[in-house]
Amino acid sequence: MENLILSNFSGKVVLVVSNNPDALGLKKARDMGIDTKVIDHKKFSRREDFDSALADTIAGYHPDLIALAGFMRILTEKFVMRFENKILNIHPSLLPAFPGENTHKKVLAQGCLIHGCSVHFVTNKLDGGPIIIQAVVPVLPKDNHDSLAKRVLKQEHKIYPLAIRWFLENKLVIENNRVILKDNLQIPDPLVFPYTNSQA
Repeated sequence: MENLILSNFSGKVVLVVSNNPDALGLKKARDMGIDTKVIDHKKFSRREDFDSALADTIAGYHPDLIALAGFMRILTEKFVMRFENKILNIHPSLLPAFPGENTHKKVLAQGCLIHGCSVHFVTNKLDGGPIIIQAVVPVLPKDNHDSLAKRVLKQEHKIYPLAIRWFLENKLVIENNRVILKDNLQIPDPLVFPYTNSQA
């Protein structure tokens, strides 16, 4: 798949890069003919040096957008500023609630009735950048970590491509740390509230 098809919009994927040489995404990208790079953080004594090597590699491809997916390292301020407002991330919680790791366990431990996921711009604050779109799912009485994570992941696969499409089509404006959708664009209700409490 040379082109990533995003709801009638084609965006060319120019590079898949990972700090994990065994990442499944690298193999998938190679099979699709997409360039791949590995920047192994274990080979760098300083976090800043790793981020600099990663940034230089990415910059060589002149991307319009950097979409993080399963990247579990906190990026340095220098990296974020170099690609300011060009980095998106998907996070498995309804931010600003539950930033960081282990969100599903935290939601269950707190007895929350709803959970979900958020696509946001990446800033220097952990999971604290302007939110583009969120999807909500119920926390069902019989849920465990795996069942809840699976339900949230389905929504991640819906809203992330949509947010990417909006970005590449220049539909997003950041005002006072809030994302405004241009051209009276509306968030599709089925994506934001795809479930009812009666569903198993």
